[in-house]
Amino acid sequence: MPFDAHALETLDYPRVRAALSERAATRMGVELAQRLCPVSDQTQIKRELDELEDALFGVALSLGGIGDVRELRERANEGRVLSGSELLEVAYALDAAMSVRRSITSNSRGPLLRLANLLGEHSLLVRRVLESLDRDGQVRDDASHKLREIRRKVEPLRTRIRERLTNSLEKWADVLQDNLITIRRDRYVLPVQASRVGQVQGIIVDASATGQTYFVEPASVTPLNNELTRLLLDEEAEVRRILTELSGLVASDSEIALTIVTIGELDLIAAKAALARDWRLNRPEIAPQAVYAMQEARHPLIENPVPNDLSLGENGTNLLLITGPNMGGKTATLKTLGLAVLMHQSGMYVAASRARLAVVDDVLVDVGDEQSLEESLSTFAAHLQHLRYVLKYASPSTLILIDELGSGTDPAEGAALAQAMIEQLLTQDTRGVITSHLAPLKLFALETPGLKNASMGFDLEALAPTYQLQVGQPGRSYALSIARRMGIPGNVMTRAETILGPEGGLLERLLENLEVERRQLSQELEVAKTARREAVIERDRMHSQRQDIETRRGELLAEASQKAEAAYSQALEQVRGLRARARDESARPRVMQELRDLRRASQQERPQQSQPPEPKGDPLKVGSSVNVPAYGAAGQVMEVRGDELVVQLGVMKVNVRRRDVRLKEEINPAILARSFSGRTPSNFQTELQLRGQHVEEAIEELRSTIGEAAALRETPLRVVHGKGQGVLRRLIRDFLKADKRVESFHDAEPNQGGHGVTIVNLKV
Repeated sequence: MPFDAHALETLDYPRVRAALSERAATRMGVELAQRLCPVSDQTQIKRELDELEDALFGVALSLGGIGDVRELRERANEGRVLSGSELLEVAYALDAAMSVRRSITSNSRGPLLRLANLLGEHSLLVRRVLESLDRDGQVRDDASHKLREIRRKVEPLRTRIRERLTNSLEKWADVLQDNLITIRRDRYVLPVQASRVGQVQGIIVDASATGQTYFVEPASVTPLNNELTRLLLDEEAEVRRILTELSGLVASDSEIALTIVTIGELDLIAAKAALARDWRLNRPEIAPQAVYAMQEARHPLIENPVPNDLSLGENGTNLLLITGPNMGGKTATLKTLGLAVLMHQSGMYVAASRARLAVVDDVLVDVGDEQSLEESLSTFAAHLQHLRYVLKYASPSTLILIDELGSGTDPAEGAALAQAMIEQLLTQDTRGVITSHLAPLKLFALETPGLKNASMGFDLEALAPTYQLQVGQPGRSYALSIARRMGIPGNVMTRAETILGPEGGLLERLLENLEVERRQLSQELEVAKTARREAVIERDRMHSQRQDIETRRGELLAEASQKAEAAYSQALEQVRGLRARARDESARPRVMQELRDLRRASQQERPQQSQPPEPKGDPLKVGSSVNVPAYGAAGQVMEVRGDELVVQLGVMKVNVRRRDVRLKEEINPAILARSFSGRTPSNFQTELQLRGQHVEEAIEELRSTIGEAAALRETPLRVVHGKGQGVLRRLIRDFLKADKRVESFHDAEPNQGGHGVTIVNLKV
């Protein structure tokens, strides 16, 4: 079923057609734009939207200059011969169409390829026409061998004729009107005075308008003129033959008609794309039946419109009742939805940031004053005619738009009739927007499922509408408030309020209170949104700072690692050099002293391992030696668990409280100086701390210490590696097993570190 023409006219659809026509580049596109109508086929709508998207973001359709050659092709089909300029017009149009096809094939995302395949292949016709005609539409000399031969003879012959006549000018100078050669009726002649024409032997070809001059062909050039005439007739016949042949090619090309139609369709798509860019339109989505949801919707034909959100068919809203003062934007909002539906089903984008629109079979409207003097219909009667049509065809697959329902008659009767019609529309499960001024309908909407109140905002201070749709809140009339602000006398206003009575103003006061609360909530919501935006900004800033710190940390660690590697390599080189020198017995004491100095320097430069901060004033920590009176024994603290300690007592571990232990004074035994016989005393440290070191670093330090101890004959060594997971302990012992300078090794006593310390005995 085609869409109702009255609805299209009412919703300004013809203005959209006109806007498309202005943007079309060809006559075929203009015709299609002027005939454009909405359709109900979802497949066709989706295909047209895909093609429009392809034109917007894929292919730049350039169709300017492609002429409408449908009439020329029809004349060629009738057997008529086209002129050279007409043939060029056909060739240029078909050549441009093939260029469009190549452009689509190269750049299309896919949807426009269907139309590109409908553009025919006309290369033979185009090439033949362009080879035969010049830019002015004249047949070229080389269009055929015969024509080339004819024209090759014509010009020399003209030259001979002009030369012979030039020689005759002096002979006939006395009788000539003008001393020149002219052409009359395609023959070269001389202008002779009429009174003396008998003195010239020749043929009178023509006369001037005044009769004062006769144009005479001298007998001496008559044979040459005859030959020239024959050649020109042959040329004309050959030219016509060539034009006839080219016209036949146009008539025989059966794809021309489809190509021209397709160019029109592509031009319409290009016009839709231009309109989408100019009006800032967006692609709508096809929604399930009877669902309409638009965000920031606006009427595309209104200058500087206020965008609004609009939703039907979701959250239980079938019909939206918009109330409020006149000139507040109710009708514009109603038309915004209707025009968006029509544009969507015409394969066009719509004026909304996002839209989900159901595909309808028709849009049923009753908008505007339809009073008709000729048919003796009042405004109310005209409304009833449209409403009868709406009630007859309203269904879930139609969209109804009714403006000022119940107006034009007594308000009480109008409200009753309007309520009954709304109930019927809800029974028919239809979707739509209704506007009204009637207060009873506002109360009816509050109590009726499927019908929701809405209003257009109004600034009472400025006495101006805001055009903002407020869903869920019925609109106030503002009649008394506006009258008071406009300066109506106070006694008149008081009397009006008395006549209205307390019950009459109850709904207005209720709506006023609701409006105040809504405004306050809106302000609070805006404050909350602002705070949230600021929090998000602060979060992003902190995240950015954290990323910067992590990046800097990585750079510093990489730099430190490079320095450590360089220092480690340098130290290894120094140690290897010292070892080589230590092979000389006389240099060994000096080498050992340098090695000890190098170790002390490296230990001083080594960063200390960060330890968890101990409670201030608490001397108990892991490794502390304590007495446990309850067990009558001493041991070493292995773990600290808050107020509880794990103490190693021999082979036994016990859990005790802090207050049940006594810190044992640690005595640092003096390092007994040992020396080689006849050498200086040694200050070599027999305890080697390897806890917390990397495996490679620990093994290298152990190897160096064993070498130094063996040279100084110091044994045993106490290697502190800690317990941990036992990895360092195992690797150290694997090294000791393979070192020939080691005689034996074993764990330390439980109260001296146990498994966390290895005692190494060297061969001396």
